[in-house]
Amino acid sequence: MTEAVHLSLADGIALITIDNPPVNVTSRAVREGLVAALDAAEAAGAGRVVLTGAGKTFVAGADAKEFSAPPQPPHLPDIVNRIEGFPVPVVAAINGAALGGGLELALACAARVAAPGATLGLPEVTLGVVPGAGGTQRLPRLVGLDQALSLIPEGRVIGAVEALRIGLVDAVEEDPVAAARAMALPDRPATGLRPAPQLQPEAFDNALRSAAKRSLRQIAPVRAIELIEASTRLPLSEGLAQERATFLDLKTGDQAAALRHVFFAERAAQGQGRSGGAVIASAVVVGGGTMGAGIAYALAQVGITVTLVETDTAAVERARANVARLYTEAVARGKSSSDAAEAALAARHSFHAGYDGLPPVDIAIEAVFEDLEVKRRVFATLDAALPETTILATNTSYLDPNRIAEGLRNPGRFLGLHFFSPAHVMKLVEVIRARDTTGDTLATALRLAGRLKKIPVLAGVCDGFIGNRILTRYRQACDVMLIEGALPAQVDAAMRGFGMAMGPYEVQDLSGLDIAYANRKRLGWKTKPGFRYIPIADRIVEETGRLGRKTGAGWYDYLDGKASASVLIDRIVAEESAGAGIARRDFADDEIVARATAAMVEEGFRILSEGIAERSADLDLVLVHGYGFPRWRGGPMHWAGRTGLTEILRRIERYAAEDPLSWAVPDLLARAVAEGKTPEDL
Repeated sequence: MTEAVHLSLADGIALITIDNPPVNVTSRAVREGLVAALDAAEAAGAGRVVLTGAGKTFVAGADAKEFSAPPQPPHLPDIVNRIEGFPVPVVAAINGAALGGGLELALACAARVAAPGATLGLPEVTLGVVPGAGGTQRLPRLVGLDQALSLIPEGRVIGAVEALRIGLVDAVEEDPVAAARAMALPDRPATGLRPAPQLQPEAFDNALRSAAKRSLRQIAPVRAIELIEASTRLPLSEGLAQERATFLDLKTGDQAAALRHVFFAERAAQGQGRSGGAVIASAVVVGGGTMGAGIAYALAQVGITVTLVETDTAAVERARANVARLYTEAVARGKSSSDAAEAALAARHSFHAGYDGLPPVDIAIEAVFEDLEVKRRVFATLDAALPETTILATNTSYLDPNRIAEGLRNPGRFLGLHFFSPAHVMKLVEVIRARDTTGDTLATALRLAGRLKKIPVLAGVCDGFIGNRILTRYRQACDVMLIEGALPAQVDAAMRGFGMAMGPYEVQDLSGLDIAYANRKRLGWKTKPGFRYIPIADRIVEETGRLGRKTGAGWYDYLDGKASASVLIDRIVAEESAGAGIARRDFADDEIVARATAAMVEEGFRILSEGIAERSADLDLVLVHGYGFPRWRGGPMHWAGRTGLTEILRRIERYAAEDPLSWAVPDLLARAVAEGKTPEDL
């Protein structure tokens, strides 16, 4: 045994407990401990073995930190095979999460008992790999092809009740260890000895189409489907060998490295809110539009009482309707019952016209129009109406929090909390450290973010903070390509091909062209020194009134909600090229991608060098969770490091050499390459 695995013997039953906090991953110490415990149980002549986990987790999967190193014995597949062929029955007492290798251990057992709150799944595809210890071969034999094709390629995790319904577990009991000790074992062959599932070509075709739609250009889901298909025609031993070879091949690939990078970055970000700070019990939210209603709803879901403030009675009623609609949607999605939604709305929400008589609360979050003077007035009023100890937070996307906070009694209690819309869905929140923000205020905000199950990223003060600053640079690079010869639909298609959720012009149509237009006016782009101003977007707003989907036209025309390239927009683009004296040329998709992503990367370098962000991984989290950068590429900074900054620069220099008027090579990126730096070096 090792410290990570305990064995106890009583009444002829060996109880093996995996105890590797915090989540019992199958590290080498756990694997060694399992081998020793099985040896001891066999030597003691135990008549049954019960396998369980300590704490609230059975086994949450493999130790992802080991993925970047050569496999070290003992190997999990060998342990799983031994459990399945053990001389006496091994019963899994699934006390909590049984994920990845944890579920593979359970699949090899003679029976499985789960606690009511247990979760089960094979989510390896979310880390760019496939199950590597029999999951793709045993699960189809146990629950059938349809369920296996639903669970494995999607990385779906299910609860104990659903697991019982599909036959993944044999019982759900409050005390799974006691039940596992006493249960009558079913008379059936071991999972791996069950007949192979019957081939269903249509089911696999459907699964491949679904994977292509859901996980475009991701390798692991397709390979997982291929392995499940292999389970229908290969003997178990051959299927296991093919699965293991696939796992070992994928785990060293770019996609697995990127997905592990994001996984660990998320854990690090969420870990910031696990200690320190005060517990928020009550809040004021100012502004009942889409953003304010979403923030209020998210706060209420974790038990915080929320007073939503609007300017007058009519606005209060609109705000009330906005919040109520979110509860209605939750009921429609099966996330809440009608009674529970009605009770939560009544108990946790109140609506207030004006600022008189506000209750003393722990935090006040402003979510009003993006105008400096409007926000300053809001905070001046809140400062007078609430206790000096109340944390004051602005949800501004671009404005300077230091300017907003001027004149507050206690500026140390002020910071930015930049939620992303819809605030109750999007996991990202930029936590903005203003000039006077205290450590306690930051700690409390991070603790709140963790409670909301958000991913908090710390940022300093600059225009657009991290995400919108990179977005601005990205859009500018794309606008330059428009005036040189590209068209909006081509740029969007190229960026979707790279893996972005949407292209830059599709996103603008969705959010509204007026938002970016107002920001350009605020920044004075037309007369900004050293800045290449591209007037196309401004002309669209000023001359056509097209503001995107909300007006039925923007960069694209819309018919019944379906977008199509606009002849009018293409004409405006061509006119601006002619007016600037630029001979339009053809663009290849790889040039569009190279220039757009290089702009993101170099702006990221600038943000790091200025100290706006602490880690390059923070930039990756913001772009992945807030702006649709492909998770399987790891974010722009990881992608640049993995691809090689030198390669990125080489491509840029080639395009610049072909067309010297196009753009200058980004200077900070060029210096970074010359000095042999990576994103992590800054």
